[in-house]
Amino acid sequence: MLQKSISGKILFIYNANSDAGSRLLDFAHKIMSPATYDCQLCSLTFGKFAEKKQWKVFRKSLLANGYELSFLHKDEFQKSYKSKFGHAFTFPIILLETEYDLEVMVTTAQLNGLENVEELIAVVEASLGS
Repeated sequence: MLQKSISGKILFIYNANSDAGSRLLDFAHKIMSPATYDCQLCSLTFGKFAEKKQWKVFRKSLLANGYELSFLHKDEFQKSYKSKFGHAFTFPIILLETEYDLEVMVTTAQLNGLENVEELIAVVEASLGS
């Protein structure tokens, strides 16, 4: 059982843009050449057509335990946070937004090294101190 041990909002930032053209290209890329798809966070949490059930259950458990979550495409993140934070992040990444800063919870390298949703859940839980 997760118990809240951090304060702030958890930001999940995908290595993809939010516009319709990018979404269509990403969808096609995931179907035709999943091994070369650039967003491991997306690959770990979504199947070809929908969010993976195990991830959805975990995400809902985070919300039920009081965690605030935000899921952003990299262009949305860069637009929303460029004036507040001058950090240069690589994507995908998982960050914790505190009152004063953004802290890296799971790096791009860590995400890219994960092979399945179970490993992602374990890394997120470890970052939360669960």
